[in-house]
Amino acid sequence: CCCITTSTMKSPSLFSWKPKESKAAASHSAPGWKLFGKIPLRDNPLKNSTTIQQEYASGPSPHPQPMRRKNLEFEPLSTTALILEDRPPNLPAKSEEESQRHRQEYSEMVAGAKRREMKEAQKKKRQMKERYRQEENIANSMVIWNTEILPNWESMRNTRRVRDLWWQGVPPSVRGKVWSLAIGNELNITPELYEIFLSRAKEKWKSFSETSSVNENEECGVSLADRESSLDLIKLDISRTFPSLYIFQKGGPYHDLLHSVLGAYTCYRPDVGYVQGMSFIAAVLILNLEEADAFIAFANLLNKPCQMAFFRVDHDLMLKYFAAFAVFFEENLPKLFQHFQNNSLTPDFYLIDWIFTLYSKSLPLDVACRVWDVYRNFNGLLLFFFLLQVFSALMKDGLKETDKSSSSSNNSPALRS
Repeated sequence: CCCITTSTMKSPSLFSWKPKESKAAASHSAPGWKLFGKIPLRDNPLKNSTTIQQEYASGPSPHPQPMRRKNLEFEPLSTTALILEDRPPNLPAKSEEESQRHRQEYSEMVAGAKRREMKEAQKKKRQMKERYRQEENIANSMVIWNTEILPNWESMRNTRRVRDLWWQGVPPSVRGKVWSLAIGNELNITPELYEIFLSRAKEKWKSFSETSSVNENEECGVSLADRESSLDLIKLDISRTFPSLYIFQKGGPYHDLLHSVLGAYTCYRPDVGYVQGMSFIAAVLILNLEEADAFIAFANLLNKPCQMAFFRVDHDLMLKYFAAFAVFFEENLPKLFQHFQNNSLTPDFYLIDWIFTLYSKSLPLDVACRVWDVYRNFNGLLLFFFLLQVFSALMKDGLKETDKSSSSSNNSPALRS
């Protein structure tokens, strides 16, 4: 930087009434300015262009001097402390009353900042305490599942103790095993049978473009166009399965595995084929089970009456499920039910997606797994109620105003636990 002395200045000063200083005084005490106060200029000597060019060419110093902080009890990290600074001498000075007010405002800001920091620290402490408590509960629960429940599954699965533990959530380390046992294997599928259908699916993928595959597909009771549609839909749907995780998309670690399970199922159940949304169910199972076990659980789960009614698009049975759900919904959550009715939200708007993906698409993955824990142990309609409780809690604040006007006239029975 260059230094300009009073002797070289030819234009008048901005504040002409300011007293001039001598050269000697200016060279030793000429002030620099910050926002609301004076700071001394740096004592660095002036550098000519040759010196600056040499320093630039040599690069930064290999041993830079560390910056030293002022030895103050409190060093402000923002501009809030500037209110304590005096004004520049060319401006009217603060009155004592104004200075006192500024000091009080600054003290209040500092105290407020300390209160916020303390509140945030207490919040983090509570969160960590709750986290440790949950981790301890999970660890204790995992021991009980591994040593007492799983070895004696048939005799303990319907006990009150197991139901209570189930409702609290299954530990992730045993979740896959518990799900597999809870779903069961009524279809008597073995890992060897899965390999057979997987091999058949791979053959179909290789020979699908050949005309010889037409008769083979027709023997299975499904046309070539239908099977082509299923396989194309699988490829499309896999790319849209939990896209934020980047593990099921092409090139991801679970892409081929998910493709195999879904392809094998289309060969195992050609009458059902692939229905959009199945990929989410298979993906959740794959994340918790080995490949063959995931296929066995997947096929048995889709064979349940509710899932089969929707995946085979049995309109009459679907309407019965909608009607049963509406009655159950109105009886247990009348305010939320009325809110849905006022906004023309009928069950067919959301139940189809819930059932096709078993809630794994409409909820975060960890929450969906928690819901699946409940689903394994309770009737489907009870799970609907569980989910509606979740949505009811989320919408509670938004419904407060409308509830005030209708609460006095609403006498529908509430849920009795």
